[in-house]
Amino acid sequence: MNILSIHNTYQIRGGEDESRESEEKLLREMGQQVDVYEETNHRLKSLNPMQMVAKTIWSTESYQIVKERLQRSPYDLVHVQNSFPLISPSVYYAAQSAGVPVVQTLRNYRLLCPNALFFREGKVCEDCLGQMIPIAGIAKGCYRGSRSATAVVGTMLTVHRLMKTWMNQVDLYIALTEFARDKFIAGGFPAEKIVVKPNFVYPDPGVGQGEGNYALYVGRLSVEKGLDTLLQAWEKLEGRMPLKIVGEGPLEPQVQAAIAKIPNIELLGRRSIPEVYALMGAAQFVVFPSKWYETFGRVAVEAFAKGTPVIAAKIGAIAELVAHDQTGLHFDPDSAADLADKVAWAMSHPEALAQMRKTARAEYEAKYTAQKNYRRLMEIYAQARQTSKAHETRSFQPRTAYKLPG
Repeated sequence: MNILSIHNTYQIRGGEDESRESEEKLLREMGQQVDVYEETNHRLKSLNPMQMVAKTIWSTESYQIVKERLQRSPYDLVHVQNSFPLISPSVYYAAQSAGVPVVQTLRNYRLLCPNALFFREGKVCEDCLGQMIPIAGIAKGCYRGSRSATAVVGTMLTVHRLMKTWMNQVDLYIALTEFARDKFIAGGFPAEKIVVKPNFVYPDPGVGQGEGNYALYVGRLSVEKGLDTLLQAWEKLEGRMPLKIVGEGPLEPQVQAAIAKIPNIELLGRRSIPEVYALMGAAQFVVFPSKWYETFGRVAVEAFAKGTPVIAAKIGAIAELVAHDQTGLHFDPDSAADLADKVAWAMSHPEALAQMRKTARAEYEAKYTAQKNYRRLMEIYAQARQTSKAHETRSFQPRTAYKLPG
């Protein structure tokens, strides 16, 4: 197959960037031709407000680039990973004009929620779910704390809902978990157009031994990731279990403040993938304290690949990935005390933790290897191409209508 992969990268590299690069690499190694059209958020500083608005709603530049590339080469499929904010949904229409099927991976909740997280003021928020116009999100300035910036995102969402872009211009959506799929169906997307394919870890990093006497957090240092809960739990534990924190983000000052008063917390900053894998393999367990729904939980699957259990918040997709008492433990995402209790239990039950290591690795081998993922992706591509041929007019209608405000 000849595939055009489309992605708008972030200023701070995250799991979405890592996952799509792994997918592209795997496809190439399996003999597929993968070309990439990529934009970067580092360009945002060079744009004035009006240019930013125009590009977010409809990027003529991206439309022309993609249309010309599809006309020059015989592509079999366009796979959109992320189009926000600089690429825009215009690329779907460019693909349609060339008669090329479109697959969209739903790596966040942007098409349902202006800030893509379903998270506001420290807790889950679904005020905009199923709404034609995300009035609540705009009023609260949910995107970057700005009403004007959120209004731009809200306009993009509303315009393309009215145009039925999400219904008619995409042949198949890939959700990363059943939980995420259910959210998009609740938001008005047709169930028959959303399939599930998880992310994967490739190449296999190999099993670790858990020889390090520490817990590990890997991720962005931000409120939705549950850093406050994590630090409060370690304060309750009085540092009895060493904690290593890998990542960067806006809550770094709070982490440094916690280090000053709580023993055995170490901030390692950003680390390379091989370094992260080494830390994961040696850790007693990984802590995943997210307060938002997550669409997947790549860190958890990477931990499984190393044979490391995960103590995870019982919320959203991460609760689906981590099986309580099997591949890790669940805790109440709003309770630092519950997290502290689960950590204390893990510290006092080494035999149970050793069994969890075996089960975690078996889970990776059963669900998250490159081979299984490649087979599933090829099935999805074939389904999208067949769907496109069978419905050339792309006349899908929303299964659940968006509700107008009021």
